[in-house]
Amino acid sequence: MRHKILLPLLAFALFLTGCSVRTGLDNAAKADFSMFRGKNVGVVANHTSLDRHGNHVADLLHQSEGLTLKAILAPEHGFRGTTERGVHIERETDEKTGVPVLSIYGSTRKPTPEMLAGLDVLVFDIQDVGARFYTYISTMFNILEAAAENNIPVYILDRPNPIGRLAEGPVMQPGYTSFVGMFAIPLRHGMTVGELALMIRDKGWINAADKLDLQIVRMSNWNPEKSYETTKLPWVAPSPNIRNLNEALVYPGTCLFEGTNFSEGRGTLYPFEWVGASYMKSDEVIRALEARNIPGIDIRPVGFTPQDIPGTAMDPKFEGVPCEGIALTVTDPVHFRSLEFGIHLIDVLNTLYPEDFSISRPDFLGQLWGNGRAVDMFNAKRPVAEIIGSYREELDAFLAEREKYLLY
Repeated sequence: MRHKILLPLLAFALFLTGCSVRTGLDNAAKADFSMFRGKNVGVVANHTSLDRHGNHVADLLHQSEGLTLKAILAPEHGFRGTTERGVHIERETDEKTGVPVLSIYGSTRKPTPEMLAGLDVLVFDIQDVGARFYTYISTMFNILEAAAENNIPVYILDRPNPIGRLAEGPVMQPGYTSFVGMFAIPLRHGMTVGELALMIRDKGWINAADKLDLQIVRMSNWNPEKSYETTKLPWVAPSPNIRNLNEALVYPGTCLFEGTNFSEGRGTLYPFEWVGASYMKSDEVIRALEARNIPGIDIRPVGFTPQDIPGTAMDPKFEGVPCEGIALTVTDPVHFRSLEFGIHLIDVLNTLYPEDFSISRPDFLGQLWGNGRAVDMFNAKRPVAEIIGSYREELDAFLAEREKYLLY
């Protein structure tokens, strides 16, 4: 199936910005959203949907002549990005534009025909983080399927993958799909949302895939082999617990601890980059990790006491209990293998604290991992090299298949 790729005013964009990255939104706005002229538009967006000047996609569409913004569809954490997990606002009105905001994360995660009624086109513009279990790509999956079933074209305004091209981990297996993993990609996929959308359609992972009119508004100047910092784009926290690039880089590995009785840092000011437990000793863990010569990461001791943080973390592990932990700082954002680090840390905890550390939510860890092998291997204390090797073949096959969908 041929890809439909839009390159609005690419040469002019290059002239204006030199080496800085222009997102799909920047390029679409530079073309005055001409592709939407005369249409009723629905936009899937949140607080990250900003152009390089800080203007929101919904505001830009609302102000644009020749089109009508009819609906805003909001993912997990809401349209403004401040909604904590488990809190859902089904419908509200955006004060700035007066446009209805419809939740597609609460009781309805796939847009209904009623939500899409009267729309001529759907626009998706949300910043992803690059991990399979980050739910914005699950929302995109549902958007693509609903659009295909209702004969509505979809435009993806592409954005950088902030953690780059590096891919890690097992490919999602049948029987383990959930909203934290809906299709057969590795735990860390190394693709943009536009590239993923092309793969989702061409692989037939959605109903009526052959009917989907999918168009990608590409970025300009993005080099996925360089750190996100080189894009010159401002960092906008994509969710309340991914507040900076460092957290995004460690997230694919430290998020695994959500399936254990070890704190992933929720309830602190440094979720996912500060991890620990009441039963661990920072110095012991650091010595054990440093002996493994894991490249690209600096590890320091830290103490913390998780607390409820409204809008960010409610009822965190070890709430009110002092914990020893480690503070993680990525020193090589291009080559650091966050999942492999997470595997090493689980192995260290299994070795040092066999009576204390446990996989307390094995089913959830299986969903995060993408199959049931990790739980069995961790519980059996299999060597790290064996665990990493368990997904090598499927990851290599994915990387070969991924090549045909890469746009940058």
